Amino acid sequence: RAPDVCPACWSDKIQFLGMGTEKLAEEAASFLPSARILRWDRDITGSHRTHEAILEHFVKHQADVLIGTQMIAKGLHLPMVTLVGVVNADLGLNLPDYRAAERTFQILTQVAGRAGRGPSGGRVIIQTYNPHNYALQAASRHDYTAFYDQEISFRRAHGYPPFSQLVRMVYSHTNHQACEREAFRLQNTLKQAMELKGHRGTHIVGPAPCYFSRVRGKYRWHLILMGKELHGLLESLPLPQGWTLDVDPVSLL
Repeated sequence: RAPDVCPACWSDKIQFLGMGTEKLAEEAASFLPSARILRWDRDITGSHRTHEAILEHFVKHQADVLIGTQMIAKGLHLPMVTLVGVVNADLGLNLPDYRAAERTFQILTQVAGRAGRGPSGGRVIIQTYNPHNYALQAASRHDYTAFYDQEISFRRAHGYPPFSQLVRMVYSHTNHQACEREAFRLQNTLKQAMELKGHRGTHIVGPAPCYFSRVRGKYRWHLILMGKELHGLLESLPLPQGWTLDVDPVSLL
């Protein structure tokens, strides 16, 4: 459940918020009435050619402001860009994935690299509710070493990779109760197998609904194994249809 009060300062002035690119473009137009504003997001791009057309439009300076999602952060050489702004930069920090800080640092350093690629120099403004977070602090300074030092300490303390191996096990079913029952059944099976094979250093996280709890009409529950030499634990484990295993998963969402 979403909290009723802020866990940091205990203020009850807490609310849901969000701003899509369309709303952001409207706000920008009210503050910059003479600017030519261009949007780049999934709502208005239906093909590869559309992406190319938007990029070409902006590169030729047929627009002054480009507003988009993370897709505009990576690999674009835009020498005329002198200002980059990031709205709600810390949203990704709150995702239930141990790589959340790494991805936030990565995307911020990438988008910051779009500014100042020409002779006019550049500036980056990051809007955040959590300015003291180490990922945001390191990204603001382009300090890879500082980020690595804190991130590797965090992972070592909690046993995350590279100090252990992860295996994510996801079960999908059209019935929510059946999905939940099967997830807990496998948890019990894994516990028995761990005791039998002496896997004392292995931990089970979950089961719990996936962050994306329903996809294409099917509910999704998952559990995550943390430990070493997990292959020996899983090689003889019978799995009914509906289970998928992801070794060293790129995402836990």
